Amino acid sequence: MQIELTDINRQMLMHRSEFIQNTNAAYLADLTKIADDIVLHREKRPIILLSGPSGSGKTTSALMIEKILDDRGIETHTLSLDNYFSPLTDQEKELFAAGKLDLESPKRVDSPFLTEQLREIYHCRPVELPIYDFRESTRIHSGKILHRKPGELVILEGIHSLNPDIIDFKDSRTAKIYVSVRTRITRNGVVLHPSKIRLMRRLVRDMLFRKRSFRDTLMMFHSVEDGENKYIMPYKYRSTYDVNTFMAYEICAYRDFLIEAFRNMRDDPIIRDMLAFLEQAVSLPLEAVTPDSLICEFIGNGQFSY
Repeated sequence: MQIELTDINRQMLMHRSEFIQNTNAAYLADLTKIADDIVLHREKRPIILLSGPSGSGKTTSALMIEKILDDRGIETHTLSLDNYFSPLTDQEKELFAAGKLDLESPKRVDSPFLTEQLREIYHCRPVELPIYDFRESTRIHSGKILHRKPGELVILEGIHSLNPDIIDFKDSRTAKIYVSVRTRITRNGVVLHPSKIRLMRRLVRDMLFRKRSFRDTLMMFHSVEDGENKYIMPYKYRSTYDVNTFMAYEICAYRDFLIEAFRNMRDDPIIRDMLAFLEQAVSLPLEAVTPDSLICEFIGNGQFSY
């Protein structure tokens, strides 16, 4: 799929509110269709595995599906795969401090513990959910008990959720969702690849909520991309449902967050590619983005969060 930047700008200038509303409604409709099918198979497949590369909008998509199902009276619980990371050893902490630890590797997940908890959840037995403390690189007890009842659903979202080496669990007991940006933006014959749109999302999110500089996030771009190609995309074929998380107005929302810094970083070819599109995009102020938008996962002010 592709869309012309001039078409985006035209809609933003002539019908901004309606354009945003219709874009959000179309995405909700896509998720609603998936929820419809999940409901039909919920007795056999009560565990929903949701995966996608970094910056794909996994968390918001999972929580939106949870709300759709909850609103129908089907209690649904969303879990983050991040909380099932293994605590780092002293040696791994040294590698992490030196920037030499593969943060995308599935080996970071405590697979036996995760699989055990999913089996207990499937059989409606209570489990204490973990929390991963990223500051200390360790897993702690939350004191929160999840006791799934028959008919209730559980969504596990994370980059490795479709990897069968990580989750040793019968396929027949799970529904699988793969989310990512699939649409390319074009401008005068030049194409902005979806990976650059996801990078914009991460740059804004990391700056606003992780206190990470643009250059720090950019330095991780190639390793993140390599990790996606090695660890995530090889398993997207296993998905029951595929979802395009592109929001047609989103580049306009990122413009003001990024453009001035990008102009000072135009020596980098990746930045130049994105800057060429941002400079031609119509600006969208933060307050014009409604809280039900998926991109609030990256710019804030959203209604969906853990």
